[in-house]
Amino acid sequence: MTVDQRWMSWDDDAPPPAELYPEIPHPARMYDYYLGGKDNFPADREAAEKVLALGPMVRQSARANRAFLQRAVRQLAGLGVRRFIDIGTGIPTAGNTHEVAQRVHPDAQVAYLDNDPIVLVHSRALLSSRAPGSTSVVQADLREPAAILADPTVRQLLSAGEPVALLLFAVLHFIDEADDPYRVVRTLVDALPPGSYLALSHGTGDFIPAPETSRGPAIYRNATAQLTLRTKAQVTRFFDGLDLLAPGVVTAPLWHPEQPPGETDAQVGIWAGVARKG
Repeated sequence: MTVDQRWMSWDDDAPPPAELYPEIPHPARMYDYYLGGKDNFPADREAAEKVLALGPMVRQSARANRAFLQRAVRQLAGLGVRRFIDIGTGIPTAGNTHEVAQRVHPDAQVAYLDNDPIVLVHSRALLSSRAPGSTSVVQADLREPAAILADPTVRQLLSAGEPVALLLFAVLHFIDEADDPYRVVRTLVDALPPGSYLALSHGTGDFIPAPETSRGPAIYRNATAQLTLRTKAQVTRFFDGLDLLAPGVVTAPLWHPEQPPGETDAQVGIWAGVARKG
């Protein structure tokens, strides 16, 4: 396997790079904490605990989102997709996109894009794959789709004209209305070859009582990215012009579940869906 090594060195005995801003909670590190990871700082854990205190559905939603990622990538690979662009990938953990895709297609090519330096630091974990495919790690910001499309790694994945899967898992809710998330997605999808796919998941407040819907976003106001929860209709709008695969936009646990749904699965606060570009 070849890996684009765009990471910064960080010796085990050295302090974290200043770019990590360890004193400011970061959504990727908070998400790592929700999943039981250890790649986070005290400020991340403190903020994450405040969110977890809102109810057990927070951690359930994080885990459901992770499981949806793995099912979606597996299904897309099964449909013949060998090229994946995963934006907002977060801190590497077991069952990453490249691991799932390369189990189906050992020659699958995956590009991870994230704006957090800690993701680059921990990208060494990608070397755990021994498949003959390629895995690249690029520092990029979803709010700048033109810069993403200009990146050499992304251009290479798009240049062959083969179907590409654009993955936006639990990242669009960190793009607020001022940055026009619909424009961002449209710009990226327009650059995909015909027959490509968009897979995304998005946090929602649809199942939270109205007086409490602002509590989660309020905690993220002190983080490096703000949280914008969206309704099912707003999330479905990201798929405009695309052909939604069955079962459409549903809560993450209900998208092609591998076991009978649980009692609370229909109210997990993550909408999810996959669509094909004609």
